[in-house]
Amino acid sequence: MNRKGKALGALAAVAGLALTAACGGGGSGGSDGKSKSLGYNAATTDKVLNASAKKGGTLNLWSPQDVDFLDPARAYYGFVWDMQRLYVRQLLAYDSKPGPAGNNIVPDLAAAMPTVTNGGKTYTFHLRPGTKFEDGSAITSKDVKYGIERVFAQDVLSGGPVYLINLLDEGQKYPGPYKDTDPNKLGLKSVLTPDDSTIVFNLKAPNSDFPYLLAMPDSSPVPAKLDTGAKYTNHPVATGPYKVQSFTPGKGAVFVRNTAWDPKTDPIRTGLPDKVTFTVTSNPDDMDSRLLSGDIDYDISGTGVQQAAKIKILSNPKLKANADDPYTGYIRYFAFPTSVKPFDNVNCRKAVIYAADPKSLQTARGGPTSGDIGTNMLPPGIAGSDKTFDPYGLAAGQPQVDKAKAALAACGQPNGFSTTIAVRNNKAAEVATAQSLQAALAKVGIKASIDQYDGSQSSSVIGSPTNVKKKGYGIIVMGWGPDFNTGSGFLQALVDGRYILPSGNNNFSLINDPEINGLFDKGAAAATPAEAAADYKQINQLVMDKALYLPINFDRSLVYVNPRLTNVFLSDGQGGRLDLAQVGVGN
Repeated sequence: MNRKGKALGALAAVAGLALTAACGGGGSGGSDGKSKSLGYNAATTDKVLNASAKKGGTLNLWSPQDVDFLDPARAYYGFVWDMQRLYVRQLLAYDSKPGPAGNNIVPDLAAAMPTVTNGGKTYTFHLRPGTKFEDGSAITSKDVKYGIERVFAQDVLSGGPVYLINLLDEGQKYPGPYKDTDPNKLGLKSVLTPDDSTIVFNLKAPNSDFPYLLAMPDSSPVPAKLDTGAKYTNHPVATGPYKVQSFTPGKGAVFVRNTAWDPKTDPIRTGLPDKVTFTVTSNPDDMDSRLLSGDIDYDISGTGVQQAAKIKILSNPKLKANADDPYTGYIRYFAFPTSVKPFDNVNCRKAVIYAADPKSLQTARGGPTSGDIGTNMLPPGIAGSDKTFDPYGLAAGQPQVDKAKAALAACGQPNGFSTTIAVRNNKAAEVATAQSLQAALAKVGIKASIDQYDGSQSSSVIGSPTNVKKKGYGIIVMGWGPDFNTGSGFLQALVDGRYILPSGNNNFSLINDPEINGLFDKGAAAATPAEAAADYKQINQLVMDKALYLPINFDRSLVYVNPRLTNVFLSDGQGGRLDLAQVGVGN
């Protein structure tokens, strides 16, 4: 997820790490002396901290990054997926528990886990009774089907994940509900609704990842009568404890109680705060100052504090006692679009990898607390990953000028070439890594200009292969976390050629290799993710051999949580972020 870069989102891939925040209870601010502190990284256990059932108050979330979309069919940022736990529900969901248990899939709108028949190709669900939309109307199986059909309307609703299209189309070439000739706009043949409480999915092939897909926001029900197409993102119809009161792109959103939500029907969410505010800021350092002073509660982006705040936290025992530095499951990386010359040549791509200064890139991200130097494209914790796999010697942390020059000669560019690095303008660490790479490339004759674009427009800027080629973006800076905790959940959107999209694309390299695509199919047919590990390990090796990406780091984020919050834990299932389904406000 890019969130996921989905974004993410968006679950953390480091199995066995409990990513709870070191946050005690009782205080009104970050360092007022009234709050109980647990010690730096003391909360990397599977405990819920400052547990409370107290209702009331306003939860104040900030972020230097705007949402991509509030529409569950289009959202792909990991932090937005976490925020959507406030207002939308799916058949299945990630459990609201700390540590590894947060990766477990449990029933949400479904009354129970599905009945699986037909050799693993048919999934039958029955809906939990009593669930409603914000207008008080009952949620039916047809609403779930319609919500999933919206994913197929990529000409109107681009931006989100498209796994469901590949699994459910079965050659129908279903165009989505807006072009559906069925009078009820429910013409997707692979999904059946025999009655209002039953929904049946018929896959074209067995896929052990399917339950993960039904826990993604794009599987949320949508009432057809209230669907406004591309404008739905301004006010998606709520099924969770909160509804959207207001939303202003670039500014933020306000969520208030959804009075139609019945907590007796919801095993995941507590709905404790009276209100939740989300504020977008163009000044991350100011945000950090407000966070440390207790004026705001949490930076929902999950990317951690800026360097100035990091220094304050690590040098102040009271602040440090409310901070953690967990792995997030993300990789920060540079991608090389093969449609932009000379990156259609593998040796030109290798020249950039060898010329890079991995230690400088790590420093640009914020030093060791920002993560370990990346060596390949499959992060620790996912079956098939191998942190020791380092085909380009990146872990040594030094530029390899001689190898870079040899690669330039091999690609017919002995004197170097010119290119452009595309980077989000609201991600200071990403801009810093672009500048680091720019300086390193200059030493081997590669002249790289930097184009900073509006990060909220990623889907149409770097997510459009046509625009990437037009702009001459030879290098793209991005981050990515697993959509779900398997090799396909991390890698498929990045390197499976069948996932290349005209907008909202995440396969920035535009690789479409039959061997890689076939290995994804082989892994999907495996009985378990562990059984598929060898396939994803091989995919990772092929991707690195083709020099499609330069990994920067296996990401960590130094995060700080206002100690007034209750039910605090940074969930594995939410990419190492606070699980907003549980959080309360102490005072």
